[in-house]
Amino acid sequence: MLLTRREWLILVVNAAYVSIFSVITVRRLNFEFMLYVGVILLVGALVVWKQRTVGFDGVILWGLTLWGMMHLAGGNITVGDGVLYGVEFVSLVPNYQVIRYDQVVHLLGFGVATLVCHHLLRPHLKEHVDHWGTLSFLIVLMGCGFGALNEIIEFLAVAVMPETGVGGYENTMLDLVFNLIGAALAVAWLAVRRSAREPSSQTVT
Repeated sequence: MLLTRREWLILVVNAAYVSIFSVITVRRLNFEFMLYVGVILLVGALVVWKQRTVGFDGVILWGLTLWGMMHLAGGNITVGDGVLYGVEFVSLVPNYQVIRYDQVVHLLGFGVATLVCHHLLRPHLKEHVDHWGTLSFLIVLMGCGFGALNEIIEFLAVAVMPETGVGGYENTMLDLVFNLIGAALAVAWLAVRRSAREPSSQTVT
């Protein structure tokens, strides 16, 4: 399978950060993130395998790369007595840690997942049928569905390894909220890109 120069660069960046964090997780016996490394390797292999037929653009490929890198960094880089995932950037809501690094990763990650959903769905749409309002709502739900799947994986990690740093009910709910925000922002970006590409006379509802 031949890759373009840009795709080779992205592949090298992914191989580099996954290798570095794999060594860190093994040395620290961080079993939770060993699991996540495996998931990232699986997703990466699927992307490389299907890239010639699916044709993800640079925004999606770099977005997936940044998401994976930020995720592994969040659980392996030590900050004070905890890890990067626990760092709070801005205190917006009383009694809740908002906005934390964790929530930024969820916002970015499931925004990118929503772009992936749109990209995979687009070839299956009927020609000349494009009700963007309905489609955008469904794409947001698809992105949130991947976010829910992620929470299930985290639950399984807790069930197998009770000492994980996944967090409790409030953390799960905040994750889901930021997944939704990320998905909505991704669809808003798609809408802006569509309006920039299409003449105003061809804009559909």
